[in-house]
Amino acid sequence: MKKIFFILSMLLFFKLSAQEKLSKTKWQEDLRFIQTTIHKEYSFLFVKTTKEDFDIEVEKLYNDIPNLQEHEIIVGFSRIVSLFKYGHTYISFHQKPFEFSQFPFNLYEFNDGIYIQGTHKNYPEAIGAKVIAIEGKSISEVLKAIEPTVEVENSQYFKAYGINNIRYPEVLHAQNITNTLQNKVTLTLEKNGKIFNQSFTALAKGERVPTHRGYVKQNENWLDARNQSTTPLYLKHLDKVYFSKYLAKEKVMYVRHSRIKDEAKESTKDFYARVLHEVATNDTEKLIIDLRLNGGGNNYLNKDVIKSLIKAEKINKIGKLFVIIGKRTFSACQNLVNEIDNYTNVIFVGEPTAENINFWGDNRPVKLPNSAINISLSYLWWQDKPALENADWIAPSVPVTMSFDEYANNQDPVLQAALNFNEKDFKPKPMDYIVSLYLSGQSQKLAEELPKMIQNPLYAFCNFEKELIKIGNLLLQSGRVPQVQASIQLFSMVLQLFPNSANAHKYLGESYIVIGETKKAKEALKKAISIDTNGKISKVAKEMLDNID
Repeated sequence: MKKIFFILSMLLFFKLSAQEKLSKTKWQEDLRFIQTTIHKEYSFLFVKTTKEDFDIEVEKLYNDIPNLQEHEIIVGFSRIVSLFKYGHTYISFHQKPFEFSQFPFNLYEFNDGIYIQGTHKNYPEAIGAKVIAIEGKSISEVLKAIEPTVEVENSQYFKAYGINNIRYPEVLHAQNITNTLQNKVTLTLEKNGKIFNQSFTALAKGERVPTHRGYVKQNENWLDARNQSTTPLYLKHLDKVYFSKYLAKEKVMYVRHSRIKDEAKESTKDFYARVLHEVATNDTEKLIIDLRLNGGGNNYLNKDVIKSLIKAEKINKIGKLFVIIGKRTFSACQNLVNEIDNYTNVIFVGEPTAENINFWGDNRPVKLPNSAINISLSYLWWQDKPALENADWIAPSVPVTMSFDEYANNQDPVLQAALNFNEKDFKPKPMDYIVSLYLSGQSQKLAEELPKMIQNPLYAFCNFEKELIKIGNLLLQSGRVPQVQASIQLFSMVLQLFPNSANAHKYLGESYIVIGETKKAKEALKKAISIDTNGKISKVAKEMLDNID
């Protein structure tokens, strides 16, 4: 029996060894396979990158493969796939027999820097320290180096899901942070006013840092930088998909919903029915739904949540319904916040989400023929909002971030902002209000309200200049004279409010070109050039100016 086991073990060893020693030609074949597959079957993914740029990067990697180690080739594949910048399109570094190692720490980005939120108990000095450098390279330099290896949907996605690519020795070497592939790395850290170096040794192959909802939880082997004497609401009962708590003092119902998934004992539909029944019958003045840790799940469960909220007349009012979002709000939860935004009187609090508003989601594995590595490629287009309303993320109307000290001391400024919010006549969608005034012909009220809102700190989250120019550009692109004349009025109004807006001057010049007023067009374009000097706007304005007869 022992002999048979030995023979089987040796066969398995030789099989794995053969895979690990895949020839460079076979890796090149795999690269050609995925290149051809994407062009033939996934060409719809060419949105944020072009076919030409994709092929250029493929050729670079193809030519480099003979000089690369196995892990460098795999990281090269990740750079190729990450060009599409969709969070569901990626290559996992946890595929046998090519599984990457991990260093035993978890990084988290707070508003005052990147800190070691969790680490193995063997490194107690490092817990709660701010990361200054890695292998002598500044943390900003390291982040810039690893970003191409991450399927960066937006900057929030990178902060939440991408920065921990730093944990992989293979990524650090492939991206030139370390000179060789090594199982030790030195971080320069700052803690209690002191700067020191801390070396970490990689975990054994297959062993991973135990994170849940983005955090390491303290136990007999792992440390959490947070004071363990108490736990804030957003981190309580993380074993549950959702839970609720009535805050009697504040007369608030709090819900933490951390996955789009049914609990075994209570479905999503039943949970929200119960919670909203309590809201309707109790002395409740606000409902706060916390989605900041929600990374998605089953999109089809969102419908019952939305229906329940729409029918909740007592709470579906501005100033009574708050939803907390953040940099881990992703995938099916992005769909949920889109629909909440569409159909309720919500006020979003916290940070922008990790997903584009409309996005290519879901994915299917495409297996490479030689290495047998799976590459996940998105195939479903999710569009909850009109194309003109697409954006990098859903942004909060009440932006709030968290510092490391607030995390460490169990404070929650995000929840506190929702609890404290009591601004009467607040407009969570200020541009909708502005447009309604414009369309209803209330020009005098618009002239009074818009400057006030621009100056009001409550609306600092809204880029009025950018949003007004976007509306003006839509009018301009129609090509119809009445709409173009309306765009001239709008761009002129923007310039009264933002006189140094090079973009508004450029679009104003373009509008004048359309209706044949070349003298005014030249004046506007020259002004854009003088403001932007050598920038992109200036370049476009110069081209327009050269083409005017």
